[in-house]
Amino acid sequence: METGPLYVGIDVSKAQLDVAYRPSGERQVVPHTEEGIATLVERLMVLSPMGVVLEATGRLEVPVASALAVAGLPVAVVNPRQVRDFAKATGQLAKTDAIDAQVLARFAEAVRPAARPLPTEPAKVLAALLTRRRQLIEMIVAERNRQHRPVPREIARQIAAHLKWLERQLATLDKDLTAHIQSTPLWREREDLLRSVPGVGPVLSRTLLAELPELGTLTHKQIAALVGVAPLNCDSGTLRGRRTTWGGRTVVRAALYMGALVAMKCNPTIKAFYQRLRAAGKPPKVALVASMRKLLIILNAIVKHQMPWRLSVEGT
Repeated sequence: METGPLYVGIDVSKAQLDVAYRPSGERQVVPHTEEGIATLVERLMVLSPMGVVLEATGRLEVPVASALAVAGLPVAVVNPRQVRDFAKATGQLAKTDAIDAQVLARFAEAVRPAARPLPTEPAKVLAALLTRRRQLIEMIVAERNRQHRPVPREIARQIAAHLKWLERQLATLDKDLTAHIQSTPLWREREDLLRSVPGVGPVLSRTLLAELPELGTLTHKQIAALVGVAPLNCDSGTLRGRRTTWGGRTVVRAALYMGALVAMKCNPTIKAFYQRLRAAGKPPKVALVASMRKLLIILNAIVKHQMPWRLSVEGT
């Protein structure tokens, strides 16, 4: 190995882990098994890298990232889109597992993403329950849509029976979610704070608990950018382009969207804010996204100051 700061990129697949080291350029392939992960962790602990980067790959990366984090190694799980954009910017258009590992190592060396603490086991269970709930709702919507189509009577009976079963599963899952939240005092207290805000229901509060652990620890600008509701500039010279929002955490943003729609009807602060923007000539979509941001900022302040809605200073 060359002397100097060491950065590691790991491309995760079902069968193996492709590992690349910077600046030495060394490559390594280990099996994606408990023994392979243990061998890799042992070697990295000896090498003491400055940063280890993996892509989020549908939870395949979780065992590797968890093992690295438990060993005290500086691991960051990053958005694949960021890495792909970085690869294109550096002229790397080809894509293989080995190349992806090298790109991740270069990304770690150039960008140096901050290591994000991995979720605790209760947080993983909560996230899995919420994911399953979203899947059940998608299946329920699909079956309800099929009910409106002309199908043979036997098929209609099967759809109706399946729909009832899915609804029972959803009701059971909602009970499991409530029990899981209630079993953790910190989450129980935090959900009570979040639910004190008019317009915030169980889906939004639990999504924030599972998918946005940074809530209450960042500034209002940082939390808005993290979720993807902060307006981004698009200026060049004297040109002032339209501000747009993109990126961020899709699951949180989707829940926040539904929460803002409800809040615009029952939350006096969000309702007045939305109406003021519309009166100023803002398009409905722009005003809605701004209301999402306003609601998120209020929730961030409430968690930060540990003050429920009635006692909070709105949005501060």
